[in-house]
Amino acid sequence: MDLLYSLVVLLHFLCWALVLGLSVGFLRKHGVPKGLMHAALGALLTGILLVGLRQMTGEEVNNVKVGIKLVIAAVIAFLAVRAEKKRGGAKLLGPIAGLTALNMVIAVFI
Repeated sequence: MDLLYSLVVLLHFLCWALVLGLSVGFLRKHGVPKGLMHAALGALLTGILLVGLRQMTGEEVNNVKVGIKLVIAAVIAFLAVRAEKKRGGAKLLGPIAGLTALNMVIAVFI
């Protein structure tokens, strides 16, 4: 179970790194990177999976922190889907990058 949890954590980190890297990397360009939506949805899904795995093992979960992070991740995923589907979606890359950074700060410091 520890190996599975570690693999899901790694995948979760990689998804968030992709979201942040793609959104910051394409800020000056006038296009939306193709993998942004998939990375955001992957980060959301693996985050939910991590909480489920943690609760299955009986470990303590900070529900307030998880709830706040879930709302932010859902907003990021919504914005990423919207950016990819809508013309002029590149305007949403700044908020996506900012919310992703905020989500990482909450994960580390709270």
